[in-house]
Amino acid sequence: MDLLGLDFGLDRLVELWNGAVNYSVPLLLPTVGATLVAAFAYFVGGWVLRRVQRRLAAKTETDLDDELVRAIRHAFRFTVVAWALWRIIGLWVPVLGAENAEGTWVPYATQPRDWVWGIWIAVVFFPLSRFVGHVMRSFETRVISRTSDTALDETALPMINRFVRFLVIALGLLLAMTHLGLEIAPLLAGAGVAGLALSLAAKDTLSNLIAGVLLIMDRPFQVGDRIELWNAPQETGTWGDVIEIGLRATKIRNPDNLVVVVPNNEIMRRDIINYTMSGEDIRLRIPFSCAYESDIERAKVLLKEAAGEVEGVKLDPAPIVIVRGFGPSEVNLQLRVWIQEARNRRRIADEITEKAMVKFAEADIEIPYPKRELYIKGGGAEGLS
Repeated sequence: MDLLGLDFGLDRLVELWNGAVNYSVPLLLPTVGATLVAAFAYFVGGWVLRRVQRRLAAKTETDLDDELVRAIRHAFRFTVVAWALWRIIGLWVPVLGAENAEGTWVPYATQPRDWVWGIWIAVVFFPLSRFVGHVMRSFETRVISRTSDTALDETALPMINRFVRFLVIALGLLLAMTHLGLEIAPLLAGAGVAGLALSLAAKDTLSNLIAGVLLIMDRPFQVGDRIELWNAPQETGTWGDVIEIGLRATKIRNPDNLVVVVPNNEIMRRDIINYTMSGEDIRLRIPFSCAYESDIERAKVLLKEAAGEVEGVKLDPAPIVIVRGFGPSEVNLQLRVWIQEARNRRRIADEITEKAMVKFAEADIEIPYPKRELYIKGGGAEGLS
């Protein structure tokens, strides 16, 4: 039988079969032996390390040692499997090579059995990355929570944790590529060129990412703070509560339950007004005006009474009223009061203004408005005929 130019006659098939048997029979026993040894070490070693992990968990309060033993157990099992594959491939796959110019056969520097250890290096860095991430999370919860009252760990530390874990995995891949005989320098050069092109193409995105990192580090506000909005939709509230601080943008919910997504780069370029950062107590300045003919001292007393009747206004320090200046037809007053909760400033200002308007009307204190008075001078009609 001739198939695609190859001779598959019975004699040829018998010859191939005999060659395969003669080649494989001497290798079966070493292969089975390596498999059994690897299986024994895999299960017994894993069982011993698991027992050690349980005993450490019972004796210590921290779980860092548990994670360390878990990482060692995973690395040990990967090593056992890699050794078994290395042994079996070394038995079954001959040494590869090629003839040089002088006709001498030269083996390759990297053989198929060496690839196993290159892959093992890349794989074993994953449990190592997990252990490093767990150490950083433990540092976050045990150290920073005791030494700082800020909520830095809510956003910044998880991001740093992921970045460090990525670096560990990247280091493992680079070491694996080196062991596999791959040249890293051209790859790094290509990555640098690609990174430059990407940075030019996505400069706005990168600017927002950098601003997000600076925003997380400087912390002019945090999740839950109430800040002022700059580009709020028309006929909606001009302030809102921060609900999420991301690497690219910050999400703010305004009083109309609309979520405004503001790029971080825009936030870093503006003045940030934070109503809750310094605490719950803030001072309100509410402008009023009354006519020149009105009793100014009486108007001051009424404004203080109106402020004292509103829930949330602090009486210590007491509200004060000052004269800010004079207008074309009014005296400009300003009521200054301290309130207990910064989030209620809009409601408190609205209630004080409403009560003041009622009290001004009851006390006949005129609230000025644009008006004109015309005086007509009368004259005689003697000259008229």
